[in-house]
Amino acid sequence: MRQTLQNLEESKIREVANAGFGRSDVLAFWFGESDEATPDFIRQAAIDSLQRGETFYSHNLGLLELREAISAYMSARHGPVGVDRLAVTSGGVNALMLAVQALVDAGDEVVAVTPVWPNLTAQPAILGARVRCVPLRPVDGAWTLDLDALLAAVTPATKLLIVNSPNNPTGWTLSRAEQQAIVEHCRRTGTWILADEVYERLYYADDTPNGCAPSFLDVTGPDDRLVVVHSFSKSFLMTGWRLGWLVMPPALTHPMGKLLEFNTSCASVFTQRAGVVALQRTDEVTPRVVAHLRACRDTLVPLLQAVPGVQVAPARGGMYAFFRLAGFEDSLDTAKRLVAEAGLGLAPGNAFAPEAQGWLRWCFASKDTGRLAEGVDRLKRWLSVQ
Repeated sequence: MRQTLQNLEESKIREVANAGFGRSDVLAFWFGESDEATPDFIRQAAIDSLQRGETFYSHNLGLLELREAISAYMSARHGPVGVDRLAVTSGGVNALMLAVQALVDAGDEVVAVTPVWPNLTAQPAILGARVRCVPLRPVDGAWTLDLDALLAAVTPATKLLIVNSPNNPTGWTLSRAEQQAIVEHCRRTGTWILADEVYERLYYADDTPNGCAPSFLDVTGPDDRLVVVHSFSKSFLMTGWRLGWLVMPPALTHPMGKLLEFNTSCASVFTQRAGVVALQRTDEVTPRVVAHLRACRDTLVPLLQAVPGVQVAPARGGMYAFFRLAGFEDSLDTAKRLVAEAGLGLAPGNAFAPEAQGWLRWCFASKDTGRLAEGVDRLKRWLSVQ
């Protein structure tokens, strides 16, 4: 067994969740997914595909019909994105791993902006890369980027920069000006950018003419050293379907198809058929999802802000409230105690980076906002006896 694998840390989020699985009394907000099922018409598209007997392999890069639908969807929001830049993947996680496999060799330097979903820093480490982290800084509960520090960290020795915006877990979101500065700097250093933009539609600022957070696609050309990862999971309520896509320079698409062959070969056809329908009818799904998530955020955050010792700010994007609980510096221990003693399931902040020790992540994607209020009540009752 490789030493890297032996040294690989288990997910602290899973560690907390495992402590609560099987307990019907636990209010679970630890995973990054809605508790609302995928819309019927998307599920029906997969059922129809299976009934037609579409149980065979597809093109490595995905069904042409789906890639054309993705092209139309992305082009409407970010300008022309041709089919020749797209690959369909078996989920966003698979897309991220494929991108890292395509761009990083053992020993390469990778810079990542943290706190971040742990897969983004674990994946290059699994491949033997040297990962350096540039931390966001909390200011009154909101996390912010020191742009000068990030640009100083990215040098000609940096093979890849990984940025997740809107960010899981903090809700931090890059501005267009920050993206432009990063792109211009990485052009000078020859550094690839891997942009995890799976939350781009879950964005709550008012300046959203295209219904999206600022994207690196808006400030780059097709041949820039940029790979963007997307997923059907969040905006289409399709977490369990494992369907995503990559946008990349045209020169990378054929090699990516070869890499797909040696990973998963292809995404399953019936899930791809569901993806086509999801994109074609996106206006029936995503705006409603975003409006509901905004209501969830605006329900949860004021309730948390009213709890003594809690420091939290409304997220600009994503589906999480990331908050600091004064006097409880061991996030993992606190999260486990909340499960055991309060029946409240949250994700520990140190799962996302050492600098997030003392913080907790609460996924507010709940179809019943009453569950959020009950969760805060449980937190308050638990704190009252500490």
